[in-house]
Amino acid sequence: MSDSESSAGHATGLLASLQRLLATLIEIVQTRVAIVATEYEEERERIRELVVFGFLALFFVSLGVVLLTLFVVMLLWETHRLYVMGGFALLYLGLGVAAVVFLRRRLKSRPRLFATTLAEFAKDRDQLTPPQT
Repeated sequence: MSDSESSAGHATGLLASLQRLLATLIEIVQTRVAIVATEYEEERERIRELVVFGFLALFFVSLGVVLLTLFVVMLLWETHRLYVMGGFALLYLGLGVAAVVFLRRRLKSRPRLFATTLAEFAKDRDQLTPPQT
């Protein structure tokens, strides 16, 4: 084999290697973008579901509470109506405060957005950095 054939084969091998490296990097980026898109869709669907069921729960529970309150107040109208109304007011205020506390905790403890994607990027970085000796 002559020198020119050897250098042409070496250059072709180098070019093919660089092409494979580039294809691999593009594939990694494409996979990560797909993960980001999937996580975004999941989060959007979760939020939509929470809002819909939150409003439904709020409506029906509120309707039930109003009707129950009216029932009890009317039942005890002649004897203890002020005590009953004061008791219900304290109960509703207490439940409202408890709901606010629960909501604040829930908002603080939600999963980090794109956590899987960030973990995959960290793994990629670790695999692409050479080990230090």
